[in-house]
Amino acid sequence: MKNKRSQKKAQAAMEFLMTYGWALLVVLIAIGALAFFGVLNPSRFLPNSCTLAPGFACTDFKADASGNVVIVLQNGLGEQLNAVTLELTSVTGATCSTQTFNGGTAFTFNDGGSTSMSLGCSAATMSPGTKLKGDLTIRYTIGTGSNALTHSKVGQLVTGIEA
Repeated sequence: MKNKRSQKKAQAAMEFLMTYGWALLVVLIAIGALAFFGVLNPSRFLPNSCTLAPGFACTDFKADASGNVVIVLQNGLGEQLNAVTLELTSVTGATCSTQTFNGGTAFTFNDGGSTSMSLGCSAATMSPGTKLKGDLTIRYTIGTGSNALTHSKVGQLVTGIEA
């Protein structure tokens, strides 16, 4: 009698595992297929953002399939900045070696002023609908002569590549 009861319990347990095991296997295969085809790629869900140190505002930014990365910055530090340079480094989603605005030529950035900066990347690696992510480094000097202090601030750019 005991033997038949344990057989029935074992059979019920095996049926349970077989029934729900197949269902679990189907769910795992579906998730694997979605991941393989890029539907579950988390980078697709990252919001577009451009952040720099406090005092700087990215009022607009864009990357396009022809390899152009344009960033519009505004100076809100309350002082005129001298010898300003901007670099885009550590880029994922495109091939961009260290890119500097205006070929690395420094410029003066007036308080409250806004400027558009264009950086270039390899157009062959920038396909529409993908994301470009990189580090923005802005270097600037406050003051002149012996009282001048040089600063370096790092931010981040995440943007979708437009057609």
